[in-house]
Amino acid sequence: MRLLVVLFTFLLGSSFVATAQNDPTAKKLLDQVSKRYDAYTTIQSNFSFSVQRGKDESYTDQGTLYLNKPKSQYRIQLNTQELISDGKATYSILKDDKEVQVSATENSSESIGPNNLFTFYKNGFKYASRADERAGSELLNVVELSPIDTKNNYSKIKIRVNKNKHIHDVLIFDKSGARYTYTIKTLYVNNPLPASQFAFNKSNYPGFEIVDLR
Repeated sequence: MRLLVVLFTFLLGSSFVATAQNDPTAKKLLDQVSKRYDAYTTIQSNFSFSVQRGKDESYTDQGTLYLNKPKSQYRIQLNTQELISDGKATYSILKDDKEVQVSATENSSESIGPNNLFTFYKNGFKYASRADERAGSELLNVVELSPIDTKNNYSKIKIRVNKNKHIHDVLIFDKSGARYTYTIKTLYVNNPLPASQFAFNKSNYPGFEIVDLR
């Protein structure tokens, strides 16, 4: 499945513009969330990822995300694919196809990508508070974001925040009708991560075709 690669290509193509006037309650909550994540240098998170297209087409997976924020490095591992970025190049590893696609890493703060997945909402969106929602026994605060730039591929993003001011899940509404959901299962922060975690080692993928798109 190429869904994760497609999703991040979709997100990275979405640029920010100037900040608009926003709901002060929503702004206060997002500022609290930003303060939390800005204090972390490394993040390791287990998450679930799902895509829903219409009534009958869906895909789900479980994965792990590793971030080294100071060096703009990340690694995302799922059952069928991986994304590895050493800060300069990004390696999209498609396990079923036995193919590795290499591209230049996009480190701009004006795009949504793995390095700012937890704080992308700071600029370029209008946002408003919505009624709290429950996930099991947990009560979550809800904020909906609408992109100021109407040329973006998505119509809105819904973020739900737990009592610790951490993101519980992110739901992206694509204009095509598809919905992408990330749910954060566990979060470990400021733990040392080895450099090898963010390095592509060709020997780990014998028989894979390397396609350099840079």
